[in-house]
Amino acid sequence: MHRDSERHKLFSRRTAMLAGGKAVLLSALVGRMYYLQVVESDKYKTLADENRINFRLLAPPRGRIVDRFGVPMADNQQNYRVVLIPEQTGDVEETLRRLGRIISIRKGEKKHILREVRRKRSFVPVTLRENLNWEDVARIEVNTPDLPGVMIDVGQSRFYPFAIETSHVLGYVAAVSEGETKGDPLLELPGFRIGKSGIEKIYDLALRGSSGSSQVEVNAYGRVIRELNRSEGQPGTRLQLTLDSGLQQMASKRLGEESGSIVVMDVHSGGVLAMVSTPGFDPNAFNKGLSSDEWNALISNDKSPLINKSIGGHYAPGSTFKMVVALAALEKGVITAESEVFCSGKTELGNATFHCWKKGGHGIVNLNAGIAQSCDVYFYEIARRTGIERIAAMARRLGLGARLGLDLPGEKGGLIPSDKWKRGAIGAPWQKGETLLAGIGQGYVLTTPLQLAVMTARIVNGGVAVTPHLTRDIVTKNGITKREQEPARDIGLIPAHLALIRDAMDTVVNVPGGTAFGARIISPDFRMGGKTGTAQVRRISKQERENRVLKNSELPWKERDHALFVGYAPVDAPRYSIAVIVEHGGGGSQVAAPIGRDVLEEAQRRNAARPGEDIPLEKALETKIIPLSGDDESTQG
Repeated sequence: MHRDSERHKLFSRRTAMLAGGKAVLLSALVGRMYYLQVVESDKYKTLADENRINFRLLAPPRGRIVDRFGVPMADNQQNYRVVLIPEQTGDVEETLRRLGRIISIRKGEKKHILREVRRKRSFVPVTLRENLNWEDVARIEVNTPDLPGVMIDVGQSRFYPFAIETSHVLGYVAAVSEGETKGDPLLELPGFRIGKSGIEKIYDLALRGSSGSSQVEVNAYGRVIRELNRSEGQPGTRLQLTLDSGLQQMASKRLGEESGSIVVMDVHSGGVLAMVSTPGFDPNAFNKGLSSDEWNALISNDKSPLINKSIGGHYAPGSTFKMVVALAALEKGVITAESEVFCSGKTELGNATFHCWKKGGHGIVNLNAGIAQSCDVYFYEIARRTGIERIAAMARRLGLGARLGLDLPGEKGGLIPSDKWKRGAIGAPWQKGETLLAGIGQGYVLTTPLQLAVMTARIVNGGVAVTPHLTRDIVTKNGITKREQEPARDIGLIPAHLALIRDAMDTVVNVPGGTAFGARIISPDFRMGGKTGTAQVRRISKQERENRVLKNSELPWKERDHALFVGYAPVDAPRYSIAVIVEHGGGGSQVAAPIGRDVLEEAQRRNAARPGEDIPLEKALETKIIPLSGDDESTQG
């Protein structure tokens, strides 16, 4: 009896536990059903009637690039594009055929589209056409039911308001090539662009930003019904340059149709205020896509519009190198300011004759006159006394012969020769005659316009190793760090020697008889100093010297001399340095020096190195802060 009672109690407890468990499970089921059918009813209604939810990656706005005063130099514009999602269309070629009745699709475009479809994953949109006008958008939208997988996407397109004038500094963006995706889904988005050259390339990761996402409801035809959720990405970093866009434009226009370069620097901070290379190109065309004819025109142009000559052009510095030779000779003690050399128009070394540019010679010449009148014989002699090793060492201290680390891709290092270099590169010892040629900036010596601007800055700022840069702050993909003023690194030049060179450069421009006197700045507040240069690109034969040396105007363009000028201003308190090179332009005093004068005067009138606040592009244009010509009085700073 007792045993039956225990068995009954045990059975009752188990029954109660089982009933309780069932109740808990039933409650959970009811709760889940309530959540799905009541709380989440709106969400799941969208899954009915052949509707579905699509998740899309959103491209972040590319970071803007502005000049030192906040004027936009690279911005974003709205861009309508038509894209195709391969997995949503049964027959890609048939869909393209139908679309071709609405907007023209060339045979080459169709071939490219089909290749992209095969290359990408089926759910990744493929761009069919960009920069559509509103009429094209409307026609496509009306015909969407007959175009499965085709949709209109609204994105942003890069725009360069000062396109040609800033093309080599800013560079351009273009579509991601097959080898550049690297598994990053952001790079597979339709219309996504990455930096391919210039500032756009060197700071591409910072300018890209990070992607966002969108959750949209679409119907069976792929048409978007509504957006359910949206998470914006992080826009790219806003990049502020040291350039003055107004000065950049003026310098570009001053070079005009010539092939050449202008670099303007702040001699104390190293900020590059203008960097022009002509001819330029339109970076907006690269963004939209170049035709084969446009590309062939660029690469076949004798004046090489795709090369940034300011950092990638190699030029013999000619007589602008004579300050380097003079400083090396002064430091070695082989000359003083009063040391004199007689110039008869030529000098002999062994069985070789080295000529001065002035056939009749300059007579008795000292340091100041040697630089002011650019006497070749004087510099042949002091180069011979100094030796190539001391000259090369001085050149390197002044920033020549090696890359300067500017924040642009494609910078070349130039060449400052020595005995060791020649034995390694050519397999022959250095010759004394080569030292004489180096003494006037010819022979193996090669520099870039940027290096010549840095050389000039270091001479006139008291011998401080200023380093050029293009951004106001230090920019990485992780953010921006304020650029602190670099501590002055003295390159060990004697102040008295620098004063002699500066005085001679003043004489070059501002004293009658100086090679640039005709290009001087009249205003006493804006006076400049400088040095002209003319670099030969051909060898003048003995017969030609005996008869008559041909003028540049009588020669084919590619055989004409390069025209050079380096300068600084104002004379009494240097703030700006400049280097001007006009390829095959002729004489430096007639061609390059007047260009340097106009640009240096404009820089001072604008007070281009002053700090500035952000200025919208529209306001800058309205108030003529950006000059349309070099004589616009409203640009005065």
